[in-house]
Amino acid sequence: MRTWDEDQLALREGMERWCRDLAVTGHGPAGDGFPWDAWKLVRSSGLLGLPFDPARGGAGLDLLTTMFVLEALGEGCRDGGLSFSAATTICSTGVPLQHFGTDEQKDRYLPRVCSGELIGAHAISEPDTGSDALNMRTTAVRDGDHFVLNGSKSFVTNGPIADVVVVYAKTRPEGGPLGITAFLVETDTPGFSAGRPLKKMGLASSPMSELYFDDCRVPADRVIGGIGRGYLLLEHVMKWEILCSFIINVGEMRHRFERCLEYARTRTQFGKPIGSYQAVSHKLVDMRIRLETARRWLYDTAERLVAGEDVTMDVAIGKLLTSEANVASGLAAIQVFGGNGYMSEYGLDTELANAVGSTIYSGTTEIQYNRISSLLGL
Repeated sequence: MRTWDEDQLALREGMERWCRDLAVTGHGPAGDGFPWDAWKLVRSSGLLGLPFDPARGGAGLDLLTTMFVLEALGEGCRDGGLSFSAATTICSTGVPLQHFGTDEQKDRYLPRVCSGELIGAHAISEPDTGSDALNMRTTAVRDGDHFVLNGSKSFVTNGPIADVVVVYAKTRPEGGPLGITAFLVETDTPGFSAGRPLKKMGLASSPMSELYFDDCRVPADRVIGGIGRGYLLLEHVMKWEILCSFIINVGEMRHRFERCLEYARTRTQFGKPIGSYQAVSHKLVDMRIRLETARRWLYDTAERLVAGEDVTMDVAIGKLLTSEANVASGLAAIQVFGGNGYMSEYGLDTELANAVGSTIYSGTTEIQYNRISSLLGL
């Protein structure tokens, strides 16, 4: 069992306290539209700077400590969309800047990412290619000291509200993985536009849209990580995205489990607590097993990543395992609560809708199966 030192426990306690304060101010699960008032509180929390350079406004935490604090966010914050948008800013924009940005890029953007002044996003998927990122059609052509971007991106979390987007585009159409380059694109750049927010099944307070690039001229010094290194950058970013986003899901699963456990102990039917019936107790046991398995897998993978090991398969397994456990947990919670669970006032319908999204974003369950089978030589 992993142990945490006093400083790490204090940071987690601080996040737990912040989540309680967030609830007291009335910022619970939001409806459609981004919760700007709650974002102001996120900005003041220091959450967005957790893993980044203290010299540029961050807290300088390592990956595992960052995850430990984010797990508390998932457990304490009932607005899953707000948590998702915060994690997206951290991972989509802050992580590539921290690990691949030039000093000039870090000085220009990272302090404002850490403070929440800038909301970040990354643009990968496209309408016709979806998960097949290597076949993206968005192009970036060199023109003097600029690149000219043309194309479109779909399913961009934070797209309608982002201030800066890491855009992945083809600089060598036939270059395969080495033909993709990442660009820091400010959303007020001429030729850039965002579509209307897309209505989604869940995560309603985390806005999503398509993005369009019509002769969008981006200075060449906004290339991040080097020309042709976009795919390598994306591989690194996705490891962080999965570990940080899905440990938040683990926190949400723990809150759901504890809520179901309390309900099963206090709700009586036929003269006994419903938890005394095997049909209910076994659901709770499955919820706990899935929760602990996902949690340990994510933290163990993070330890191996920090140690410099190849965790490609571990990340894929962790993403698949956690997302499917999240959905199973959501369904089980509704069954434990019975008729009450089907009522929107209990919020379990929203949690289930949010959980379903986790099997799709950051690479679908089917993509993870394909990746794992390929790594097995199949």
